Parts: sequence; C-alpha cells; structure tokens
Amino acid sequence: MDDGDVLGRVKALVDEEHKLRAHHEPDAARLAQVEAELDQCWDLLRQRRAKEEFGQNPDEASARPVREVENYRQ
Repeated sequence: MDDGDVLGRVKALVDEEHKLRAHHEPDAARLAQVEAELDQCWDLLRQRRAKEEFGQNPDEASARPVREVENYRQ
C-alpha cells in the first residue's frame, strides 16, 4: 500500500464518518470502528513518510494495532 492508497482509504473513511454523523442517531459501534481505522491510516502514513525522509523503504511500514494507536498522547 503506497501513500496514495492510504490517502484514498482515509478519504473513504472520512466520507463514511460524515455520513454516519449526519444521522440523528449514528451507529456508535461503526463510528468508533471508522475512527479507529482512521487513526491507523494516519499513523501508517506518518510512518511511511518518516521512513522515506530518513532514506528507508516506506514499504516496510506497517499498520499498528488499534490499541497502540488509540493510546498515543497528543
């Protein structure tokens, strides 16, 4: 999966998130799943870009578990 693929997945997830939030009572479980997957995608994109910046192969980056990316501190 290259950066374009990751960004395409992010766009699809953001579109789904907006549709879910547009409902009066959104599906909370699906919304949480979409948000978690978005966090994974953004983390993967950051990993890929960091590897590329430091001369490493960005294709060696991999998605981290949801529990790991959900617990990052901002």
